[in-house]
Amino acid sequence: MALDRNTVPLTWSVPLVACATIVAVAFGSINPARAASTPSSRAVTQSITTSDGRTRTFHLYVPRSLPRHEAVPLLVALHGGFGSGTQFETNSGFDQLAAAHHFIVVYPDGTPIRPSGPLADARVWNGGRCCGPAVVEQVDDVGFVSQLIDLIAQHHDIDPARVYAAGHSNGAIMSYRLACELSDKIVAIGVQAGSLEVEPCQPTHPVSVLHIHGTADRNIPIDGGRGDGIAGIAFQPPRAATATFARADGCAANRATTKSPDNADVSIETWQPCRDGTRVEFVSVAGASHAWMGRASTRGGRALTGAPYTKYDSSAAIWSFLAAHPRP
Repeated sequence: MALDRNTVPLTWSVPLVACATIVAVAFGSINPARAASTPSSRAVTQSITTSDGRTRTFHLYVPRSLPRHEAVPLLVALHGGFGSGTQFETNSGFDQLAAAHHFIVVYPDGTPIRPSGPLADARVWNGGRCCGPAVVEQVDDVGFVSQLIDLIAQHHDIDPARVYAAGHSNGAIMSYRLACELSDKIVAIGVQAGSLEVEPCQPTHPVSVLHIHGTADRNIPIDGGRGDGIAGIAFQPPRAATATFARADGCAANRATTKSPDNADVSIETWQPCRDGTRVEFVSVAGASHAWMGRASTRGGRALTGAPYTKYDSSAAIWSFLAAHPRP
């Protein structure tokens, strides 16, 4: 999400998008994942040295419930700007879904806004034109995620046909960049409240995409343009991102629009059929703000994101979509 200038007195010459609030009650258009079980533990914090010489941290959740001698999915879960891996772990509820559905989740940390002080745990991603110090320093976040996937696969039996990314806001922007530039590893993405901010986007493999967006999002407006925060850029129209991937995936030119039978606020635009069984969907939720949909924020973000919309669970909807779209 983009931050409110009056709330956070920071000045940058480049864009910033911010944090996440998040997860878990009612479901929308997609058949939801079943109710989450309680995870047996929390993610373990680790670090690696990337090829560009940076020390990067991440938080890895491996459920004790994983089946033996069976390759499992990996979800790369990307926090919003001004968030962190541990914050997104807490707010998203992906640990509970991982325990119930037997997959591994990694929560990488973006680049700190400040090296120390009260903003040391506020982080951003280099999603192209956004955001903040990650763009200024030209941080290789695509390389970081690629290296991280390889590292996890060395120690766990990961199914390469089921490596997914999910993200909120700046994390959604970063997920789109991964889909553009790391499609040999990223099979599908599920995002809320983001946009495509790299040009050109030329994935080498088809990537399924689910994009969720609130019509009342004032940080990244659903029709694009400048939001109310301090991002400093006019965002590309979010629907343009899904249209880009519909073309890249060889989907039918015309999209079908339907209403969710369970929630009149939820509209689903679908491009299908697509090449290699992929699918592209844009879900708009009437009246929903920038906040991650599903439950109240655990971290005072309402002033920055708006009140969370509670009748649609982004985490459950995203996992249901991703799990249904492995690479053939």
